[in-house]
Amino acid sequence: MLYPVPAVLVSCSYEGIDNIITIAWAGTVCTNPPMVSISIRPERYSYDIIKKSGEFVINVPNKNLAFATDFCGVKSGRDVDKFEVLNLTKQKASVVNVPLIKECPLSLECKVKDIVNLGSHDMFIAEVVAVNVDDKLLDEGGKLHLDKAELICYNHGQYCVVGKSLGKFGFSVEKKKNRKEEVNNFCLKGRNYFFN
Repeated sequence: MLYPVPAVLVSCSYEGIDNIITIAWAGTVCTNPPMVSISIRPERYSYDIIKKSGEFVINVPNKNLAFATDFCGVKSGRDVDKFEVLNLTKQKASVVNVPLIKECPLSLECKVKDIVNLGSHDMFIAEVVAVNVDDKLLDEGGKLHLDKAELICYNHGQYCVVGKSLGKFGFSVEKKKNRKEEVNNFCLKGRNYFFN
């Protein structure tokens, strides 16, 4: 019940076979070195591809890819070439031998460091070895603006666009001139946001 969660398109490749699987159980696990995890059922087609290759790419989709995200989660690569059917563009990665999905605004190239058997799913813990970002999300100074990407998430059976910002990291302890007034305004906005 820990929703919403990311809905990501994980691309994988082994011996000339490329595939995409939708993963909703993905997350950050370490900053230094940068590490992520994805959890996959062993019977999934992509499971053996990733286990054998030791590599994968987490492609973060936007709202234009909601259909593709759902399709890649319900159709097996055993039966269909998802890149071809969905008209997704394979883009060469900079470090791993796995194609990126060009249409995704953000891609993380990953090398598997450990596989943990947890029961129904195995968790692949991987180091992020390269990050690829659509240039349209970078300003002149190179700052990333993910708020412009219209990313999607998975929320208890529904795909949703990531919503409006309610505050930046640390805003709750930021020193301002009229802090009491700002807190009151924030609470009122929050009340309107959740109940209207």
